Amino acid sequence: MFSENVLRVNLTCFQVIDAIAEAISSTEGCSLLDVDPGSSTNRTVYSFVGSPQAVVEGALNAARTAFPLIDMTKHSGEHPRMGAMDVCPFIPVQNVTMEDCVNCANIFAQHLTDVMHVPVYLYGEAARKENRRSLPSVRAGEYEALSEKLKRTEWAPDYGPATFVASWGATVAGARKFLVAYNINLLSTKEQAHRIALDIREKGRSKDQPGLMKKVQGMGWYLEEANIAQVSTNILDFELTPVHTVYEEICSAAKDLNLPVVGSEIVGLIPLRAVLDCADFYIQRDRLFIVEEEHKVRLVISKLGLDSLGPFVPKERIIEYMVERTEEDKRLVSLSLQQFVRSVGARTAAPGGGSVSAAVAAMGAALGAMVGQMTYGKRQFDSLDSIMRRLIPPFHQAMNELLVMVDADSKAFSRYMSGLTGLGKAGTIPGKTRLKS
Repeated sequence: MFSENVLRVNLTCFQVIDAIAEAISSTEGCSLLDVDPGSSTNRTVYSFVGSPQAVVEGALNAARTAFPLIDMTKHSGEHPRMGAMDVCPFIPVQNVTMEDCVNCANIFAQHLTDVMHVPVYLYGEAARKENRRSLPSVRAGEYEALSEKLKRTEWAPDYGPATFVASWGATVAGARKFLVAYNINLLSTKEQAHRIALDIREKGRSKDQPGLMKKVQGMGWYLEEANIAQVSTNILDFELTPVHTVYEEICSAAKDLNLPVVGSEIVGLIPLRAVLDCADFYIQRDRLFIVEEEHKVRLVISKLGLDSLGPFVPKERIIEYMVERTEEDKRLVSLSLQQFVRSVGARTAAPGGGSVSAAVAAMGAALGAMVGQMTYGKRQFDSLDSIMRRLIPPFHQAMNELLVMVDADSKAFSRYMSGLTGLGKAGTIPGKTRLKS
């Protein structure tokens, strides 16, 4: 476990984390987006994207590297776990389906057992049994109970031998929607934080006492390095239960106990849609007028206190921004105006009329937004404020949507031509692999 007063010993842990990160990032076609270690949890989350084949290979390379470096017989930490590579979910991002991710989970599990002869369970959309859909159900008893668990017929692994590999434990692979790992900070005890978690998580306290929020898992723990408690949650479906709903409900529960909430944190990455949904909630609740995406993100960081334990840098924490950075050189809208015009004039069919039309229309919408924003708020035009508040957002939205179409038209044409020649394009799946170190 990490501890500030034994830094020399912990250097080995950092070397393990770096070695696994290198194994993923050096995999051809795999882009490592984020590495998020936790001291008290003694748990590192690796987020990476690529084609289905690349992501599977990246996860396998991570496992091969971790196998001789991590010994579960010596591991302890706040977070539930049952193996050195505890969980490896595959998540659809672009041009892939959930079925593709289920296929990836099965291929990964088969290869992992072939190479390392360890037990692997399937969960989420890849689960073969209903009682294995939930990760907490599969993890029940954790590593310490795994040896006896593997002896029970009903808990035979989906892949690999029902053999206890003491140094490794077991791995859980699966396919799911994007999970938001979200922790709310409290000036309280671990027990008080866990009391709140029991009330808000879907599972609740028991079958007779279900919790308040659907598709939310939760527990309370104490973060020694920050000297605070946390209600740690996994939001399994942020469209059903948004991040701000979880935050506001925990704030309300803490207030009833006279406990202060002192910000929150995102562990790993978060989808842009989840952030913008939060922004829309606070904009409507507080009757704010904000149209710029960057300002909406800043609003959410402020409202939720996402920078309370460390800086929250959107370009490093929002998955779409991270993917954009890995593909920046390939995007037409990232070119200078001069480069874009010259690419249109080149001896290639794409970019063509569709991309040019979208770019011109985006500029027209941008002009509308500009005039609206230069009018809104000026004393001599105060009679037009209500009209401008109504007109500016659709102009701004049209500008952003049309910019996306500049590249979408060119990509659609390229995919069409690839189809005619019998060539296919792989989609993008992020692997969000959690390992113990």
